[in-house]
Amino acid sequence: MLASQTRGATMHDHRRLGRELDLFDTDPLMGAGLPYWLPDGAVVRHTLEEYIRDAERRAGYRHVYSPALGKRELYEISGHWEHYGDDMFPPMDVGAEQVLLRPSLCPHHALIYRSRSHSYRELPLRMAELGGMYRSELSGVLGGLTRVRSITLNDAHIFCTLEQAVQEARSALELIGRAYADLGIRAARYRLSLPGEGGKYVADPELWRRATALLREVLDGSGVAYEEAEGEAAFYGPKIDVQITDPAGREATLSTVQIDFHQPERFDLHYIGPDGAKHRPVMVHRSIIGSVERAVAHLLEEHGGAFPPWLAPVQLMVLPVGEEQSEAAHALAGRARELGLRAEAADPGQGTLAARIRSARLVPYLAVIGGREAAAGLVAPRLRDGSRPDTPLPGDELLRRIGDRVAARGPGLWDPS
Repeated sequence: MLASQTRGATMHDHRRLGRELDLFDTDPLMGAGLPYWLPDGAVVRHTLEEYIRDAERRAGYRHVYSPALGKRELYEISGHWEHYGDDMFPPMDVGAEQVLLRPSLCPHHALIYRSRSHSYRELPLRMAELGGMYRSELSGVLGGLTRVRSITLNDAHIFCTLEQAVQEARSALELIGRAYADLGIRAARYRLSLPGEGGKYVADPELWRRATALLREVLDGSGVAYEEAEGEAAFYGPKIDVQITDPAGREATLSTVQIDFHQPERFDLHYIGPDGAKHRPVMVHRSIIGSVERAVAHLLEEHGGAFPPWLAPVQLMVLPVGEEQSEAAHALAGRARELGLRAEAADPGQGTLAARIRSARLVPYLAVIGGREAAAGLVAPRLRDGSRPDTPLPGDELLRRIGDRVAARGPGLWDPS
């Protein structure tokens, strides 16, 4: 790697940025791989989670909550205990039972589906959750937000007929693409992850053949270039992985789409078809942004801490030139908050105007109020890229434009209309 690339990767390292910007941190008494979120980081996380929930609701998903613990028997049925046990925390004895921190949400969602009878008229049934899961990662591989032991997963499972599976998986890929556009991130490549050698995978050749054929159909129909990789599949089936790269060129999986015949069979899932008989549903697994932790880490590194306006912890900083304009500055920040914007005012006591502008370099929008602006009821807008898009505007007009830009999402800073 060139020296300039190395410097860029170091400057955009999410671990450094996260601490510098007071987004998250760790403490040895909490334990390795267990980060906590500071107020500004909690704002980013909450906004991202609400964005995902809203996108899923619009796409026809219904949200559930399920517990982060399950009996050992649950994971024996799902196959996790046999094929994924090395990545799970040890069982805890509770009376005569053993319970575990879950390594995945899909067994819980299978039980929720199984708890009620279903007709073919209800399908596809799209079930989503932002839920906690846990992996027993070794201390040596833990780092920042990308490798953690406590994970919040953006997970969903679609229970559908065989005929619906390809379209549901293709729609999930489209949802991933729209989210990437709004978040200002790019897919480095698409990968069809297939099984490799060894006993890590469920031994059912017909299951693998059918699921792989359907995923190839999804990818071919979506028109994206993809590569095949042996040894990267989930233990129960192949998957589409959406790969990203960090500033250092390291690659990771952010989003996934899977077609699963294994879990419906293991949990004896069924629906009543038009013939009145029981039929086995197909289970489509999909995650738009994978884990919230990894998604925030990648957003930090992709944008260098300059989040898209709708995601920024502070969206508007109001800067009075002198103490005489402080009252007007705080009033504007208050009106902005009433409109749902995240706004603050930085008084002259916090430094010179130039120093306050430098301190707010990652805030998308600045509003400077000097004597002339205050007298005329105006503000002078600045963008974090250094541009000054308009002559002084009425404060409420500036708030309207910022509000429109935030509501539209996406990485763009300004709409001149």
